[in-house]
This record gives sequence, structure tokens and C-alpha cells, in this order.
Amino acid sequence: MFRIWGRIIKDNHLIRDYVACIDNPDLRRTQKVYAALDEICYAFDLSKPVWLKSNQEDFICHARTRFTKDNFIDAIDFDYLDFYVIEEE
Repeated sequence: MFRIWGRIIKDNHLIRDYVACIDNPDLRRTQKVYAALDEICYAFDLSKPVWLKSNQEDFICHARTRFTKDNFIDAIDFDYLDFYVIEEE
């Protein structure tokens, strides 16, 4: 099972959270990450963020990244979307 936790943070407070569970062994890790991001954005009713080079580097090194207002095309009413792997098998 591959699980990613998405959290919306505003003023250092947790506003919403969601855990995406991807249970498809045929997908590669990158495909699981994108599928989890799609599921989290759908649950939060957000447009999908743009992966910047800094996001890719953070995620590769730490299995975690933050999407700020610079990553979204639409205006957002929170500080950032925290996105990280909590289980990987």
C-alpha cells in the first residue's frame, strides 16, 4: 500500500487533511505520487499544483514537499498544501 498525507495549513493551523491510499502494484512510484496528488486535490476541490524544480528536489530527498501559492494557477485561501509519503511498500 502506498499512502500520502495531504494537509492544508493556514496560519500554522491544520485546516483540512486527507490520506490518499493507492493500492495498485502495477503502477510505478511516480505514477502513484501523481495519482495520490489527483485524489487529494479532488478531495479538497483544488486545481492541481505545478511541480517546480524545488518541489521535485524536496520530494526526491525527503519524500515530502509543500505547494504554496506559487504552485497554483488559481488563488488559494491557505498558506500551503503539505504533501508527503507516510507509507510505502
